[in-house]
Amino acid sequence: MPMKNSRGTFIVKVDNYQNGTWQGRVIWADENVTEHFRSALELVKLIDEAVDARAISRKQISS
Repeated sequence: MPMKNSRGTFIVKVDNYQNGTWQGRVIWADENVTEHFRSALELVKLIDEAVDARAISRKQISS
């Protein structure tokens, strides 16, 4: 039974630090999805998109 307030679990693996930012991959553990990122900003955007997508799908299911 999923928790209503759960936003998701993300595992961030930083492989490299170059040009003042991180490069690596983020794993969305709940969905077993891995995405690569080239900057900290891209990492934040990926996580934000995943959380938004989850919220939208929950809203559609509850409607």
